Amino acid sequence: MSTNLVDNILQSLRELLPAQRPIALHEPMLGEPEEQLTQECLRSGWISSAGPFVDRFEQELADYTGSGHAIAMVNGTSALHTCLMLAGVVANDEVLVPALTFVGTLNPIAYQHALPHLVDCEPDTLGIDPDKLEQHLQQTAELHDGVCHNRTTGRVIRALVVVHILGIPARMPELAALAERWNLELIEDAAEALGSFREQRHAGRWSKLAALSFNGNKIISTGGGGALITDDPELAKQARHLSTTAKLPHAWGFAHDRVAYNYRMPNINAALGVAQLQRLQSHLQDKRRLFERYLDLFASMNEAELHQPPQDTQSNHWLNLLLLPDHNTRDALLQAALDEGLLLRPLWDPMHQLPMFADCPRAELNVTEQLWQRGVCLPSSPGLLK
Repeated sequence: MSTNLVDNILQSLRELLPAQRPIALHEPMLGEPEEQLTQECLRSGWISSAGPFVDRFEQELADYTGSGHAIAMVNGTSALHTCLMLAGVVANDEVLVPALTFVGTLNPIAYQHALPHLVDCEPDTLGIDPDKLEQHLQQTAELHDGVCHNRTTGRVIRALVVVHILGIPARMPELAALAERWNLELIEDAAEALGSFREQRHAGRWSKLAALSFNGNKIISTGGGGALITDDPELAKQARHLSTTAKLPHAWGFAHDRVAYNYRMPNINAALGVAQLQRLQSHLQDKRRLFERYLDLFASMNEAELHQPPQDTQSNHWLNLLLLPDHNTRDALLQAALDEGLLLRPLWDPMHQLPMFADCPRAELNVTEQLWQRGVCLPSSPGLLK
């Protein structure tokens, strides 16, 4: 562990960031537009899971992402769970998913009584490495009558969930081609990636089904909230049905045709989302400016490296990642920063280290473990340099 390095990083952060403490990792920017629209919603009395702000938020979200349909939900987890259901993931299936992700990516797989099959990431995008995944599938999987099976467990490998880590778009052309070769349902967890693009295509648009999140720490927030996006009108129709307790349309009756979920976003949260979408472009600009300042800050610091998204992507820079020599330096920096009110955080514990997923099938995960041991996320709120 280098004490001098930790001291140098903290001094650099003191010079760049505002003096007031604490400084959060990522906090929402709220003001008059949010107050006006939520007050309008309150006055209307339509504060629950129906109302004009839900319709407006969905349409504006679909327009921004270029999706045919957006279905607003209570959080990103519920949106991803709905994606899995619509993709046909059932009990005892395996779902390929990165080990480097938030636990909210894996929990919905377990809700379906399926098993995560953990795969490694790559250093450049932080997302699933398509080359290593292809090699892993060649070693462990085979196609029978067009269905992908795990040769060791005998289970069906039903789907591939790609996560756009920290807002950096994964290598979707290669991953989409891989999913097609192995007949896997492709789903994107774009919870962190609103405003991120690859080849002028928004994150979540490379697959039939994708999930977004608008939690309090995301680039825009509805408090809690998420959305499913899709170009398929039939999938959109099913998503609305599944997330609205499978209630059949009727003027006064309460008929439901299957077990389903109460997953729809309330109108008052959607009002907040409409106001927040108006800020998205300025947030993207501010976060790009903060990233460039961090880049300058750490350019001459030999033992600390700011992770840079690949040049062929347009990242929203949701969280800026600093890579350190080892986990001891990482932990020393986290503690020292906490002591003076800078709320940094490590990357998530790799999923195979969590007790409920420790026995899941998995590939070699050496890049995941290296990044986790070295990575610290820096304060990344869009208003930090105001």
